[in-house]
Amino acid sequence: MSSENFSFNLLNEDHLARLGKINTHRGPIDTPAFMPVGTQGTVKSVFMDDLISSGTQIILSNTYHLMIRPGIERIKRVGGLHKFMNCRLPILTDSGGFQIMSLSNLVKIDEKNGAIFNSHIDGKKFVLSPEESIRIQKDLNSDIVMVLDECPKLTSDKNKLSQSIKLSINWAERSKKEFGNNFKKGLFGIIQGGIYKDLRLESLESLEKIDFDGYALGGLAVGETQDQMFKVLDEVTPSMPKNKPRYLMGVGTPSDILGAVKRGIDMFDCVMPTRSGRTGLAFTWEGRLNLRNSKYQKEDSPINESMNLRHLKLYSKSYINHLINSNEILASMILTINNISFYQQLMNKIREEIKNNTFDDFYTNYINVI
Repeated sequence: MSSENFSFNLLNEDHLARLGKINTHRGPIDTPAFMPVGTQGTVKSVFMDDLISSGTQIILSNTYHLMIRPGIERIKRVGGLHKFMNCRLPILTDSGGFQIMSLSNLVKIDEKNGAIFNSHIDGKKFVLSPEESIRIQKDLNSDIVMVLDECPKLTSDKNKLSQSIKLSINWAERSKKEFGNNFKKGLFGIIQGGIYKDLRLESLESLEKIDFDGYALGGLAVGETQDQMFKVLDEVTPSMPKNKPRYLMGVGTPSDILGAVKRGIDMFDCVMPTRSGRTGLAFTWEGRLNLRNSKYQKEDSPINESMNLRHLKLYSKSYINHLINSNEILASMILTINNISFYQQLMNKIREEIKNNTFDDFYTNYINVI
């Protein structure tokens, strides 16, 4: 375990693609990095040791969901989320800002008080202010803390987006004040502004004045096309601080990741590898396999010949097809471990290619395959 304070080192650039290392007191995170999502204190269907064996170096969890269930006091009582869920890796916690959008029918926004939620579980009222979100993340003992922001739904209404930016900047200032000086943890600001370059740059400029340890791009992967998302990255990432981590929230598919790395992004998270594992979809270097499909009934080859974790290469596609169609839990476990391992293989290969200044060739070879 490292004793270092939170920091970021940029090690190499291959055009806009960046190789780096985030240092935390719980250990280093090589970037570009993918964070499996453990929303409710668990990465579904996967043991912690398997996550570590897959090459995972950081996971993501969620302030809102843990606030609702099991409740922060229960986690705080044992010393934080790491002890509660037996996690030896760094943890980044989202602030609850995404749930302001995704649960908008259960939320009222108040500039002073923050987000007033009615629990999606039992209707109980919760007030999540910028200060409360930071306090909760401190109680969770998160290693990377996100400011509370308003994540608007996809809209072409620039006035609405502009007002949202003003609200989010106010909340970012309050979040920074509540966070204080904690050099072992990182606090990230979140850039909003929809698909509009001027609004995104306005948001970034305001956040830079507050000064954060890293900068995230929020409000993407919310319904816009991949081309629209890449256009935003083309317009914004060149203006982002070079010496701070850049995090694209909620992204994504392997091709999303390749395209975003090509445009200078360092960090990613998405439920896709785990959710897909529970619905019969496997990610491989040859593309995606829908193992529910009857054509796999007679396929005796493994999903991935090189997958040694949990001896996954000993399980045939035919057997996994049988498990899926029998509603056996083992299918979800096998596919989820495979998918997370594939994502980490992808990130490791991306880092290797950037180090060797050959990322563009790798991108060209795989962007239309995986």
